[in-house]
This record gives sequence, C-alpha cells and structure tokens, in this order.
Amino acid sequence: MSTKPTAAMAADWTVAVPNRDLLAALGPLPAGLRAVPWDFDSEPEGAPLDQIDAVVLPYPDTAGALPQLAKLRNLKLVQTQTTGVDGVAAAVGPDVAIASAAGVHAASTAELAVGLMLASLRGIDVAARDQPEGCWRHERRLSLADRKVLLVGVGGIGREIARRLEPFEVQLTRVGTHARDDSEGHVHGTAELEQLAASHEVLVVITPLTDDTHGLIDAAVLAALPDRALVVNVARGAVVDTEALTAEVVSGRLNCALDVTDPEPLPPDHPLWRASNALITPHLGGDTTAFEPRIVRLLQQQFAAVADGKTPQNLVQPGRFRRDSAGKDENGG
Repeated sequence: MSTKPTAAMAADWTVAVPNRDLLAALGPLPAGLRAVPWDFDSEPEGAPLDQIDAVVLPYPDTAGALPQLAKLRNLKLVQTQTTGVDGVAAAVGPDVAIASAAGVHAASTAELAVGLMLASLRGIDVAARDQPEGCWRHERRLSLADRKVLLVGVGGIGREIARRLEPFEVQLTRVGTHARDDSEGHVHGTAELEQLAASHEVLVVITPLTDDTHGLIDAAVLAALPDRALVVNVARGAVVDTEALTAEVVSGRLNCALDVTDPEPLPPDHPLWRASNALITPHLGGDTTAFEPRIVRLLQQQFAAVADGKTPQNLVQPGRFRRDSAGKDENGG
C-alpha cells in the first residue's frame, strides 16, 4: 500500500548507481530523481557524498561497498541487488531504509538447487572428474525421484524450489520459522529440525542469515540425518555449521552440494575441496542471464515508487518510510 510523501520521500533525490552499464539500462529516471555513477572506490561523479540520498549497492560484492556508506550523511535508502542484506543495517543504522532484491534471484537460485541435487545424487560430478582420465565407472546411483526432501526455508526462493521439485516425484517436507498451515499444506517449525532430519535423505537450505538462523543446521541436525544423506546449501554459508558439516562429509557419512560456504570462499587447503563426496559451486545461484533484466525492472519500479511518494518494495528495514505491514525477506519463513 502506498503512503503520502514524507520529508524522507521528497523529490529531488540523487541516486548513486554502481556502474555505467546499469545506469544506461535504467533509462531516464522519473522526474525529481537523478542518477550518478559511483564505483565506491572514488568520489561519485556529479554529486558530492553529502548529497547522495539513495544508493544501489554493487553486485555481487556488496560487503566491499559497505564501509563507504558511513560517509553518506544524507542517505535515506539503500537498495541491494542481492536477496540477502547481510551487514547493511549495521553499516547504515536504523534510520536508513533498506530494500532487498527479493524476487530477482528466485528462479535462478531454484534452478541451481535442483541442479545440485541431481548432479550429486546421480554422480554427474564424479563422471566429470573421471572424464579427463577416460575412466568409465558404472554404478547404481540414487534417484531424485522418491527421495524424502527436507526444505528449510519457505519464502520466495523456497517456493520456487518446491515448485520445481513437483515433477521429480519427491516426498517434500517444508520447514519455516514457525509451524503453520498454508495453501500448500503444513509447514513445520525449526524446532522440529532434528527430529525431521532423521527421516529425510536430502536437506536443502534456503533460509536468510539472521541471528536466529546462524548455525541453524548444527552438529545435532547433521548427526540426525541418515547415512549417505545429501546437504544442499543455496542460502548463506553460516546457516550451516561448517566444522560439523566438514567432519560428516570428510568421514564419508554425508554428502554435500554447496553454492555458499563459511568462510567464503573456502581457503584452498580446506578439506571440503578434496572430499570426493562434496560438490562446490562458487556462489553463482542468482548470477545468470535472468539477473540483469529482472534487476533493471525492480530498480525502475523502486525509483518510480519513490518519485511518486510511495513505499518501495522489499523493505527489510523501513528507516524513515512508513509501512503498513512488516515485510519478509525472499528467503524467509
């Protein structure tokens, strides 16, 4: 629902955009807004720091830009190009609005989650390693069909993963922050994770990183999984206890397929790199050809809302914007 303009949503905003290609793709901004390029290394072009009202953070390296935000004395809105907003609130304080790119990465991340499941279960990663050696290794592998899949996270990306799993004939159990029922059936709460893990063969993690979810998939949850179970993480690395996961994977008891790690990237000597039952991709979940047109559409909608005195979408921190209801992160549950 829109709001009437407030002082924080007045016209004549200057918006800093991280590169010229994105600036050009956005086209002319609505009346009352102007955009300037800012690479976060030098001064913004065409505007001093104290005249920047809104910032679009770079993608994918959001963290590297965060220290610069403290220099923006007039900052009112930070727009990420990522679903997560890790560290942004700490960098800007409570008075600055923060909007995520919820929805932009949902399809691509869901694709990768299913791809990681298929690759690991069917041994595609093993075959790829064998190919340069001319090694033909036939063995019976697990199917995705009939697997019992525990999906932790029922926000936007979680919904897209669930939708893509439907034709694969899995037995899906969903987990959110709290137990409840929705239009798709029952959602279990995170308090049930350890109990649920014992009866599931694939654990998929797609929940945002918060104080409550840091280390959510801990040693007890991992120990409860049956032998040969697969852990897939397309959320944030720190949602899973890396030390506990490494111990389970290196021992050979569990398998993992990770697009995110903690730390990220893993050090070159980390044992997960050398584990034959670990498949690791370099945090490329949302970085596909679908990204650019979708982020451009979102930014155009966000700037149009600001120019019209309306509340932007995907606010995870309202700042000086009035809001009629609490928003949820795309990954959230």
